[in-house]
Amino acid sequence: MTGIGRASAVALLGVSGRRIEVEAHLTSQLPGFSIIGLPDTSLGEARERVRAAAANAGAPLPARRITVNLTPAAIPKRGSGFDLAIAMAVLAGAGVAPDVHERIVYIGELGLDGRLRPVPGVVPMLLAARESGAERVVLPTGNLDEARFVRGVAVHGVDSLRAAAIAAGAALPSVEVDPVPSPSVTTEQLPVAELADVVGNPTGVRAVVAAAAGGHHALLLGPPGAGKTMLAERLHGILPDLDDEAALEVAAVRSVAGHGAASWTTRPPWEAPHHSASAVSLIGGGSGTVRPGAVSRATRGVLFLDEAPEFPRAVLDALRQPLESGTVTVHRAVGAAEFPARCQVLLAANPCPCGNAGQGTLPCECSPAAVRRYLGRMSGPLLDRMDIRVRVPRVTTATIRSGDGSTPTTARARADVERARAAMAERLQGTGWSRNAEVSGGWLRQPGHSEPGATAVLDRALDLGTLTMRGWDRTMRLAWTLTDLQGAERPSDVHVGQALALRSAL
Repeated sequence: MTGIGRASAVALLGVSGRRIEVEAHLTSQLPGFSIIGLPDTSLGEARERVRAAAANAGAPLPARRITVNLTPAAIPKRGSGFDLAIAMAVLAGAGVAPDVHERIVYIGELGLDGRLRPVPGVVPMLLAARESGAERVVLPTGNLDEARFVRGVAVHGVDSLRAAAIAAGAALPSVEVDPVPSPSVTTEQLPVAELADVVGNPTGVRAVVAAAAGGHHALLLGPPGAGKTMLAERLHGILPDLDDEAALEVAAVRSVAGHGAASWTTRPPWEAPHHSASAVSLIGGGSGTVRPGAVSRATRGVLFLDEAPEFPRAVLDALRQPLESGTVTVHRAVGAAEFPARCQVLLAANPCPCGNAGQGTLPCECSPAAVRRYLGRMSGPLLDRMDIRVRVPRVTTATIRSGDGSTPTTARARADVERARAAMAERLQGTGWSRNAEVSGGWLRQPGHSEPGATAVLDRALDLGTLTMRGWDRTMRLAWTLTDLQGAERPSDVHVGQALALRSAL
């Protein structure tokens, strides 16, 4: 006597999901339970979880040979999120749950008592199920708060294997169980800091506003206590809210990272790892399940590296490719996981180990070799990717008293940024870009995209070798942002000069 049952699950690789068909074949051979189709260790252990959960749900597995195949077999499958799909496919093959079929996606980890535990990565799983044309997704009640952010797919929450089997037509008595709650995740919301509190540094304020408007990478160099971190924290406050598409992308990354119901946010993410962070924690990876790093968790937001020269050079250089492509691809023997990395990077650094180099007030105690070695941790190729590089001077009593209150408030600066973003969106409509920092060099060099003679100073610097081609492009992107902030139609030589000054202020 044989029976075959089919259900569906979702395999995640990074933030990309693939619908997996789960086939269960029951025969009258010697009892056994095997799972094939490239499962990892935790998925292979589903045999014992499914058997115990089914017994405690009132639908013990028959004493037959059970073979579960996960297809396509070439795709690696990881994690315990396949438990419910495997159990439902087996119950369908045994004739216990007749309404189970391959167009229903089951997600969830089973406890030995039959309860369903929430799993990470539900948002990208639901997106994959929606794209594959799934009829319905059945998942733990602990994931329902997170699942409501994805539109266009029917979702049914269950608290146990028994409830899932009853919903699939199983003739089992209904029993009340205490659902497993979603793990609590405390997300620390960065308070909105007031930009008007910054005094004595108009260049730094202008740089931060321009970085927020165009999505530009920036470097702030200055002595300790000059206000670099203060400026950086105000960058986050003047960024506009995320639109629905961006918020869903952020939610997918945060869901894979295990944030649960706290995955959804309309504010741009803020990541500020300590300088002891490893390359894996910054870029992503891991020995087991591949997790997104800080550069991916900051996508659509800000990655702030305070005391940047204290990071190992190899860690900083690992950022070079993500900053250029906007994605991170983590390669493993079983496949490659891709995460988005469309964040803007903000570096803050002291001019030397003691912090007094070039200040003219306190003597620097560092040797020239120590200064070169210290700043040399930020390599030339990394600095070339910084659109804005400004010096933050130490604030004195004279600069405080000379302040005329011209520093804009956070609300005013955010309104300016939103107005500039609207101008960018209108100009770049249909190109696939939304911010000036994303446009290509070919677009920048098209005739009529700047005033006649506006790029003369950049062309001269390029010919002299003091500016790279990448630097030319990034300066023009910044010039376009300054143009949008000032409400002009296209960059003039004044805008290009201002952009070049912000890029070479060091």
